[in-house]
Amino acid sequence: MYENSFPNKRYKETIQFLEKVAPAPASVLDLGVRNPFSEVMEARGYDVANTKGEDLDLKTEVVRNSSAEIVTAFEIFEHLVAPFNVLREIKAEKLVASVPLRLWFSPAYRSKTDQWDRHYHEFEDWQFDWLLEKAGWEIKDRHKWTNPVKKVGLRPLLRKFMPRYYAVYAERKKP
Repeated sequence: MYENSFPNKRYKETIQFLEKVAPAPASVLDLGVRNPFSEVMEARGYDVANTKGEDLDLKTEVVRNSSAEIVTAFEIFEHLVAPFNVLREIKAEKLVASVPLRLWFSPAYRSKTDQWDRHYHEFEDWQFDWLLEKAGWEIKDRHKWTNPVKKVGLRPLLRKFMPRYYAVYAERKKP
């Protein structure tokens, strides 16, 4: 997946935010299949279990049955038709999640060869906040960052200034 474009900046920003809001050691259920970032978290002292690639729009048992202290979801919710459902079912008290932000100058991402590698949502920050709050989460911290690319043109120039990723730390609201 990352043969020629390992996301160094995204990983650096993400691990720094995770360590700030939910330091290791901690048990983590990371939504999504095992990936290079799972190894980054483990190297930093987190005990990581990943989901197995099940359709989280339809099968939320994995989050409902997990005993992990923290659920992480890094660039997962944009692929779901109904992220609200899985967010409501999470039993952990802490959530650290990131999403790519909607960019007015770029269309939503859609792989032509992999149906799982498509964005159903590209959120504005307020939309993601609202989704989390409506699903029973209270946002405690936020972080945005850019994702410059090494290309020439108007869009690459805008990517140097416009935040592309949005991460939040949220805790389950008390009833």
